[in-house]
Amino acid sequence: EVQLVESGGGLVQAGGSLTLSCAASGSGFTFDDYAIGWFRQAPGKGREAVSCLSSTEGTFYENPVKGRFTISRDNAANTVYLQMNSLKPDDTAVYYCAAILYECGYEIESWSQGTQVTVSS
Repeated sequence: EVQLVESGGGLVQAGGSLTLSCAASGSGFTFDDYAIGWFRQAPGKGREAVSCLSSTEGTFYENPVKGRFTISRDNAANTVYLQMNSLKPDDTAVYYCAAILYECGYEIESWSQGTQVTVSS
C-alpha cells in the first residue's frame, strides 16, 4: 500500500500563493504507475476534486482552479506538488492528495492525512 504524507498548508491572504507537497512511500510500489489527485473539503461541504496528474493522461484541473493552480510531479523524489496562486477565500479547505493506480478516473487506493489551507480576505 502507498502511504502519502502531505505538507505545505497554512494561512495566506487573498491573492497570495502556497505550494502543497505530497510525498509517497511504500514497499514494492512504482511511483510512476500512480496518478496523484488533489481534493479539498471546505467547512460544511463535501470533498471535491481539484486536480489530477498521471503519466499516461497528463494533467486535469477543475474549473474553479484552472489558470491558478498547477500540478507537477518529481518522480525521483516520489512527490507531487500543487502550486496555488491567486488564492481566494473560497479556496479555504482541508486539502488531501490521493494515490490512484494508473489513471485519474480509477479507484483511489490511499489518502493523505490532509492539510489546512486558509485564505483570508
